[in-house]
Amino acid sequence: MTRIVAGMLLAVFLLLNTASAAPALVAPPPVEAAVTTAGTFDIDAASEAYMAQIPADKRAKSDAYFEGGYWLLLWNVLIAIGVAWLLLGTRLSPRMRDFAERRTRFKWLQTVIYALQYFVLTALITAPWAYYENFIREHQYGLSTQDTASWAGEQFTGLLVTMVLGSLLLAVIYAVIRRFPKTWWLWGAGVAVTFAVFLGTIGPVFLAPLFNTYKPLDDSPLKTEILAIARSYDIPAENVYSFDASRQSNRISANVSGMFGTTRISLNDNLLNRTSPETVKAVLGHEMGHYVLHHTYTGVAFIAVMLVFGFAFVRWAFARVLARWGARWSVRDIADVAGLPIVIALFSIFAFVMTPLDNTMTRIAEEQADAFGLDAAREPDGFAQAAVLLAQYRKMRPGPIEEAIFHDHPSGWNRIRRSMTWKAEHMATPVPPMPTSTPPPATR
Repeated sequence: MTRIVAGMLLAVFLLLNTASAAPALVAPPPVEAAVTTAGTFDIDAASEAYMAQIPADKRAKSDAYFEGGYWLLLWNVLIAIGVAWLLLGTRLSPRMRDFAERRTRFKWLQTVIYALQYFVLTALITAPWAYYENFIREHQYGLSTQDTASWAGEQFTGLLVTMVLGSLLLAVIYAVIRRFPKTWWLWGAGVAVTFAVFLGTIGPVFLAPLFNTYKPLDDSPLKTEILAIARSYDIPAENVYSFDASRQSNRISANVSGMFGTTRISLNDNLLNRTSPETVKAVLGHEMGHYVLHHTYTGVAFIAVMLVFGFAFVRWAFARVLARWGARWSVRDIADVAGLPIVIALFSIFAFVMTPLDNTMTRIAEEQADAFGLDAAREPDGFAQAAVLLAQYRKMRPGPIEEAIFHDHPSGWNRIRRSMTWKAEHMATPVPPMPTSTPPPATR
């Protein structure tokens, strides 16, 4: 929340950053079947052939981009701590609380008034960093297609959404803290999980269209095949939608999103325009796997557990911070909304420490969806082609410890090799070996 950006203000003095995106990787052709002299499909040779389709300079660039993200994790935590220290050390936060208290006697409305001030102020404070992280850096690595004005407009829209939804969430959580001063951390986690489910339900219908235009995919054999796969697994989607992600980035993506009747199959126009129909089916097969395997619900359960521990950590750590600096910062107790910067900083620290666990749980779900997608779409070469395209911004061949800590998806190399393994086990037809001796003379 501390990094929502009022980017519209930046357009006035940062117009110099108008670089266009570098050429993106294009979908590679399928690798010809790698066959040994014994006539069997060579999994390693086929996997290496796909890896060889990535130019060395592009692979080095994507490695540098992904590895730079490791440091961004740390910097974002330090910035959250710095913002909290600034708002409290300068007594801006208690003054914002006092302003809210002078405007109304209703506690919930005081929280809303404070939250609105907080979101705007932190957006302004973190604007330069957000501009570097989400705009300049994306252009440096050839991933963004936006100009400054377009990017700033989206950041402003995001800020408005956060102000509305975030202030309501905080009003409920602080009401819970006042009502249950000893067990608020448990009830607060429940509120946060409920809110996450609410966002997951309304997101595809009401939030996503704020940033992109969604249109039904034109009737085609590809659309028919996608819906046929969906029907075979009882996915309640009657249409396939495409959205104009190319106006922001050249990354490929798709999703099966929504809950409780808002389920929607969507793919972005980059996936549609830069890849083959086989790759589209492979990617959507993966996304359908998340739905069929109930990853949304298992994800909610995992988030619920994490939030319980996160809120418990905040309760424990907040008391110690308050004992040392509370009087100096004019923060009364955990129910005092002026202490929100402390809460955000502590949650940032908790999330940073939990990164390896979070990534591992997500990566396991992604591996399961990969396996499902290969079985559902039966397009191993299409999935390998998608992995090659994702090399545009993901490290393809990390070390095992590096992958375990920092990767929330299987590495590109692992995905390619698993695709070729699936192909060898399900589709690759052995080729009769070439004769090794002189054939007998033809008979008359």
